[in-house]
Amino acid sequence: MAAERAADGLEQSLLDPTRFSIVALLAATDWAEFGFVRDAVEMSDSALSKQVTTLARRGFVEVDKRTAGKRQRTWIRLSTTGRAALGRHVAALQQIAAAATEQGASHRIEMGPVTA
Repeated sequence: MAAERAADGLEQSLLDPTRFSIVALLAATDWAEFGFVRDAVEMSDSALSKQVTTLARRGFVEVDKRTAGKRQRTWIRLSTTGRAALGRHVAALQQIAAAATEQGASHRIEMGPVTA
């Protein structure tokens, strides 16, 4: 079945909506400041930090911490590995949706169940 084969392309780490949102946001940037990502995905600092750590362990993001004046700033970017994983994941989702749409269309019945 096409949907089952497509599911093989899903990246388990990106099934979490929060991690998917972070990676999708980073795909549109070069580097993003931690505060920007936090605000865009509407998370607390600690929650975002945990998700970024998980993504970094998978090799999906790179983190750069630099001091600007007296403040340390954290910058995040999607790695080449992360970009490829996102591409495969989105393609798999699209294939699953297309297969389901095709199956549903082929099963279309003009009249639903008859009720008494």
